Amino acid sequence: MLVFLRKDADPAARDRVLALIRGEGIRADSRVVGGIAIVEAPPAAERLMERLAALPGVERVDVALGAVRLAAGSVAEGEKGAAVRVGTASFGDGSFPVIAGPCAVEGREVLFEIAAAVREAGARMLRGGAFKPRTSPYTFQGLGQEGLEALREAGDRTGLPVVTEVLDPRDVPLVARYADMLQVGSRNMQNFPLLTEVGRQPKPVLLKRGMAATLTEFLAAAEYILAEGNGKVVLCERGVRGVGEETRNTLDLAAVPALRTMTRLPIIVDPSHATGRAELVRPMARAAAAAGADGVMVEVHVRPEEALCDARQAILPAELEALVSECEAVRSVLSSAGACSRGLSVGAGA
Repeated sequence: MLVFLRKDADPAARDRVLALIRGEGIRADSRVVGGIAIVEAPPAAERLMERLAALPGVERVDVALGAVRLAAGSVAEGEKGAAVRVGTASFGDGSFPVIAGPCAVEGREVLFEIAAAVREAGARMLRGGAFKPRTSPYTFQGLGQEGLEALREAGDRTGLPVVTEVLDPRDVPLVARYADMLQVGSRNMQNFPLLTEVGRQPKPVLLKRGMAATLTEFLAAAEYILAEGNGKVVLCERGVRGVGEETRNTLDLAAVPALRTMTRLPIIVDPSHATGRAELVRPMARAAAAAGADGVMVEVHVRPEEALCDARQAILPAELEALVSECEAVRSVLSSAGACSRGLSVGAGA
């Protein structure tokens, strides 16, 4: 059962909902995601729904069916969803954090150089892979714990929170010790033991869409994390398998507004993995901002020609600075246009 609270509801409204549920002796899940209280529907569900709907601050009550329950909800245009804070960055609160850094942690000194450069260019979070899933077993797989240690030091030096990928459920405690946010990559979107394990630890999780996954499957994967008690999930659209070779993947920007009708979880876009071409990253980042994304994640390197993986899609720090500025300009124009539209609508009604 889903109890949707009004946007202006205070914390006491949520407490009243949970008190009524528990007072009925119903085994309840007290986790609340995006203003939604989740309980198991009892036999006398209809009567309970009526009582809950009558509480101050409650917008509506629905019975949740299917695989997606905790992730369910919607965000109307101009509204904010369920914000997820990662250090000084926040996703879903109306800001537009940019996550930037190298594909992989290749060494301490080059990582420190890149970290300082992306911070100067306006990034709000630092990314870098310590464990790398590679198509070929003979290519660079990352530095493991050594990479995690370097990433943590780079984050501490720059004041940037760090996100890095975890590949194996057994490595979750190790990665969580160093990272501020754990990433589950596209290839692991349906690695259910991994999803369960990251859901059991308290740090935020960045979940990337599988390269052949539907949006419902994407949300069902998020549900595995949420069901274990971790409500701090950020979704990432990173492109799906296309039919041509002009780009690495096909960036499905329609997924952003579509997901807004399905979930209150924050949604960001990764134009680097979607396009696989550095010259396409900035245009697609601007498009992501226009589509209503809550941020972007891009690969940046100070010397892309020396990168050990994904060199073709890494942009330079100067390009990152331009990207940050351009995305803010797009958001500013849309915000102004939205305000004008609302004003005209009010005027017409008057």
